[in-house]
Amino acid sequence: MTTFNDHPEKALRVHDLHQHLGLPTDEPSINVTRSRLGRLLRQGLLEQPGRGRCQKRT
Repeated sequence: MTTFNDHPEKALRVHDLHQHLGLPTDEPSINVTRSRLGRLLRQGLLEQPGRGRCQKRT
């Protein structure tokens, strides 16, 4: 969430988020993050402006 708080107007893809945070970009790691972002989307903390992109709800 910190990355989304630092860049609230920017929609990020999961792969870009991993690169920004220095996390591994292998497919299993990406899938875990997608799952966690999905939970944040369902809770209403993030919004999805386009397929595969997430940004902080304004």
